[in-house]
Amino acid sequence: MDLGIRGRSAIVCAGSRGLGRGCAEALAEAGVDLVLNARNADVLEQTAGDLRDGYGVNVTAVAADITTPDGRERVLAAAPDADILVNNAGGPPPGMWNDWSRDDFVAALDANMLAPIAMMQALLPGMCERGWGRVVNITSASVKSPIGVLGLSNSARAGLTGFVAGTSRQVAPKGVVINNLLPGIHATDRADSLDGGVAKSEGITIEEARKRREQGIPARRYGSAKEFGATCAFMCSQHAGFMIGQNILLDGGAFNSTI
Repeated sequence: MDLGIRGRSAIVCAGSRGLGRGCAEALAEAGVDLVLNARNADVLEQTAGDLRDGYGVNVTAVAADITTPDGRERVLAAAPDADILVNNAGGPPPGMWNDWSRDDFVAALDANMLAPIAMMQALLPGMCERGWGRVVNITSASVKSPIGVLGLSNSARAGLTGFVAGTSRQVAPKGVVINNLLPGIHATDRADSLDGGVAKSEGITIEEARKRREQGIPARRYGSAKEFGATCAFMCSQHAGFMIGQNILLDGGAFNSTI
């Protein structure tokens, strides 16, 4: 399928590895020029080079912390008129409800709610003026079904979801489409970290922890960054213009619900 976005420009945050890289690769394959952001400059440059060589698109690498005002300023300076925005940032650490201080919640909100909102506020006016734009916020399946040990993430991502619910409907008449993409467990560094925590706390191997988690997924496997990226690219395409303010689960059927 021709996604109809060849020649468009996109910002992909936290795009050097994992789900962010999956999205960047799929957009590059569709002919989209990229501003790729991540904190680790070495990994970022390697990914940017791979995408340039593999797909022949322009890729600008901006090593910066997207959760900070300075980091956002540097990324936006590289693509002030981006047509597509993929918001992404690593989730806060797991823990128990009484582990977290106010500072912990503020840090989670900064990274997983306020930073993506700031990116949207910077780019939406231009998208509306030009009459076309796509925003995909990578959030979490915990928005639909909260995960007890991820209370910081549950809180921050739920706040972002509420913001998108209203904002997406305000900008839709201008041809700007905002949706959220909710990953379940995918084979990424984040999954390794969570499985490692379970393995350590229960005295089992990481392979045993992974197998146990897979049994709770009807697909009986973790998702891949490639299939996640393909879904993201479709949501950024010309074909997604009637998909407004939705929360798209990609979790192998783990969320058990009729509707």
